[in-house]
Amino acid sequence: MQKWLDKAAPTLTFVILLLLWELACRLFEIPGFLLPAPSAIVKAAFDVGLDQWWSHLSATLEVTLIGFAVSILISLPIAIALTNSRFLSRTLLPILVVIQSTPIVAVAPIIVVTLGANLLPRVVITCLITLFPLVISTVTGLTATPAELIELSRSLRASRAREYLQIRLPFAVPYIFSALKVGITLSVIGAVIAEFVAAERGLGYLILYSTSSFKVPQAFAALAVLVTASLLLFQLVVVVQHKFFPWSVPATR
Repeated sequence: MQKWLDKAAPTLTFVILLLLWELACRLFEIPGFLLPAPSAIVKAAFDVGLDQWWSHLSATLEVTLIGFAVSILISLPIAIALTNSRFLSRTLLPILVVIQSTPIVAVAPIIVVTLGANLLPRVVITCLITLFPLVISTVTGLTATPAELIELSRSLRASRAREYLQIRLPFAVPYIFSALKVGITLSVIGAVIAEFVAAERGLGYLILYSTSSFKVPQAFAALAVLVTASLLLFQLVVVVQHKFFPWSVPATR
């Protein structure tokens, strides 16, 4: 019974919160344009239609996954370069800090004006918001390799490529996946911000359009779909780690 309660506790808590939310909306007669009841949100979700949901969801997923993939392809070489060169670490890392410190919401309109209102600026915005955590976590993992293993590889005259591929990168895998779990959720955020600025489809666009039209239940429904998609993408990264890198998964009690 205790094991069953442990597994069911999150679901039961969520259901109870929804029931309290519904009860409060009905009891205090809260207007739907301020805080719609869960029942109104479900009705609005069905009113939108499956085809429109898929159109908006696929547009958001396209930007999210492409931006996430590009940030991975860029972050790994940058992280290796930062750990391999003190000069690059002193010159390139401050630039990355400046990029991360710049509010992406303020930069997004400039990127759209510069690159045009198409897929490219949305991918760039998503990549920028995801890149820094991936680089920093990968650098941390690469530098956390035990020094005795590095000395052993150099005493055996192993090349620098083998040192990274067979020693440093395997030790960095847990750090990389920690960054990927954070990065995939940040990619969703970046995609939504990009859709707020310039888009004709996507869940972010649907939320913006719904709120501007005072269709608040529809906006909440789009938000629920967005959160669900983000959770599924996070779980996908977890599954990939358990499937292909089980040794990097921390032991649970």
